[in-house]
Amino acid sequence: MTYPDVKDTVATLVDLVSIPSPSGNTNEVIGFVEKFLKELGVDTKRNRKGGLIATITGKDDQNHRMLTAHVDTLGAIVKEIKPSGRLKLDLIGGFRYNSIEGEYCEIETSSGERFTGTILMHQTSVHVYKDAGKAERNQDNMEVRIDEEVHNAEDVRALGIEVGDFVSFDPRVQTTRSGYIKSRHLDDKASVAILLQLIKQLKEEKIQLPYTTHFLISNNEEIGYGGNSNITSETAEYLAVDMGAMGDGQSTDEYTVSICVKDASGPYHYQLRKNLVQLAQKNNIGYKLDIYPFYGSDASAAIRSGHDIVHGLIGPGIDSSHAFERTHEKSIENTAKLLYHYVQSEMIL
Repeated sequence: MTYPDVKDTVATLVDLVSIPSPSGNTNEVIGFVEKFLKELGVDTKRNRKGGLIATITGKDDQNHRMLTAHVDTLGAIVKEIKPSGRLKLDLIGGFRYNSIEGEYCEIETSSGERFTGTILMHQTSVHVYKDAGKAERNQDNMEVRIDEEVHNAEDVRALGIEVGDFVSFDPRVQTTRSGYIKSRHLDDKASVAILLQLIKQLKEEKIQLPYTTHFLISNNEEIGYGGNSNITSETAEYLAVDMGAMGDGQSTDEYTVSICVKDASGPYHYQLRKNLVQLAQKNNIGYKLDIYPFYGSDASAAIRSGHDIVHGLIGPGIDSSHAFERTHEKSIENTAKLLYHYVQSEMIL
């Protein structure tokens, strides 16, 4: 038995995180995924929200599975052009301003032009502002310094920058000799890369799945509604592949696959969870069970929207989620192994 080469998955991940895709502006990265799948001969279609659905027909076409990972990321949008020529931001997704202080960023105008900048506290200079370290990191104090000669709002607008333009964060992606991947947006592009390599393996090895299986690459998860549409009436099992949250009181680590028992939406399906654990144990896959207290997934969004499905959530462990993220090749590999066996397993119902 062979599994996808984790190095190939990491290479795909590096490509993905290098494409800006804050929620609401994901066309480019969806196009990358679409091209990847079409070159494999996989049938795909875009939904009206801009997400992508790939389908592999299985032996049983009456009962379907759906797996989802989201390609949208945290980001920001221009809220105001200040008289000084700097930009005030409004955040996209659930994170804190302190996690982007000092970050390089890119502003994309409605015409498609891109300008670089840095996200800074207004009171950054310790030689000028006595309260530089104490001032609150919030919308009023944080701003973007544009890398162009601008002296006022009129200069900024002359560049084509306007309220409503999207701002993306430099991923600063690095891979280390010790197997770590450090980057913004591992949530959830690590899982997207895993699914793409899984699909590639299924196609190259001509593996026939027991059930018709849909792979939804959603593009609105960070704002709460990525995976609650395009679920066929035949879909019985719905598995979200997203990050495992790490921190005090958590069992998730950077080396195993995290299987979610419960998040802020409530418990995940007990029988599906037990099936995932049994598959991991049977195939010597490192896993951890965990609860994510401040978390919601595409699977929980689907349940809340009224779909009659069995839902589950797994993913690689991600340290410092929604900030300075890191994972390890071992976690990616264990997640990939569990998915490989899951899509070939019998349904629980």
